[in-house]
Amino acid sequence: MTFSQTLACAPARPDLTAPPIGTLSPPVPHAALAEVLRRYRVGRLLTAEPVAEGLLNRGYRVTAEAGTYFLKCYIDAATAGREAVAAHHRAMSGLAALGLPVAPPLPLAERTGTIAAFGGRLFALFPWVEGRHRHGTELPLSQCAELGALLGRLHGALDDVCAPVAQPDGYRSADPLDSAALARDLRRRAREHEPHGELDVLVDRRLGERLELLTEHAHRRPAPQAAPPTGWTHGDFHGLNLLHHGDRITAVLDWDKLGPQPRAEEAVRAATLVFNDRATGVLDLVRVRHWSQSYRATGAATAEHLAAAAHRVWWERLNDFWMLQWRYQRADHRADPLYPASAGQLAWWCEEYEQVLDAFAN
Repeated sequence: MTFSQTLACAPARPDLTAPPIGTLSPPVPHAALAEVLRRYRVGRLLTAEPVAEGLLNRGYRVTAEAGTYFLKCYIDAATAGREAVAAHHRAMSGLAALGLPVAPPLPLAERTGTIAAFGGRLFALFPWVEGRHRHGTELPLSQCAELGALLGRLHGALDDVCAPVAQPDGYRSADPLDSAALARDLRRRAREHEPHGELDVLVDRRLGERLELLTEHAHRRPAPQAAPPTGWTHGDFHGLNLLHHGDRITAVLDWDKLGPQPRAEEAVRAATLVFNDRATGVLDLVRVRHWSQSYRATGAATAEHLAAAAHRVWWERLNDFWMLQWRYQRADHRADPLYPASAGQLAWWCEEYEQVLDAFAN
């Protein structure tokens, strides 16, 4: 894959013309699940239970005559195309072959691939992996370090299983003037929202704060050439996509957002999601430091790369409003519970910018 132009930097604004996606779409009927399962060598469907986590696609824990599996229904328009799903499956199989904790999809009965199409949707069947989700603040420091090292190894292994990536000329970062205009529009919508609740009051206050921060920090917008090196990444590395069993990571899940981006930025984003206080958003910087040091020790990035990534992710968050756009522009409330901690983390990060940078880079 070759890039020859300056690319847009996250955050990408949601597609407001698209219908609601993911778990707001109709569930898959039991009869359809049974028909899909007949495409695999697992026997007859016995039970099917929806898996609660996930904003974009639908998943089911299914029991068949041959055992227990995870059946995934691809819905999100950005990642549900056959070509994209097949590429993700190839990468997962390659990573598993290298000994990494990735559960690859099972082949169809006729060995013609791993994707089953039914009723206009695409499906894939995976082994059911035992384990549970654990938040990063629950982990001992040694496991925080091991988790950072795992992400570094995954980034290195992706170079072996995916096509080479040429470096882009640069990445355009978000324009604070555009962001301020969007913030004012969302603030108006929050004030007018009915029924008007506690979250709307919080949003009004946080957006007033955000407008002040955008003005205060406008001069710190990252230059296009300031991004760390681009490489293949998981794209959505956080606690709900990790399964723990005892002191081991048994699976890294959900590779739908696999793609090239400034690689060290995934390490920073992941840490902000894994090691945050779930109520306030404040980061556990001791755990972040152990994570970052172990990630860098794999050779995936240098201290300078992590410093650049931390600044760019901070700027991304300062200009990011996707949760509020879902709520006020699409009437999609699935991300509402995430907003208080997300807004709290940004305000705290602005105050503790140097300490956060030090935790990632030293």
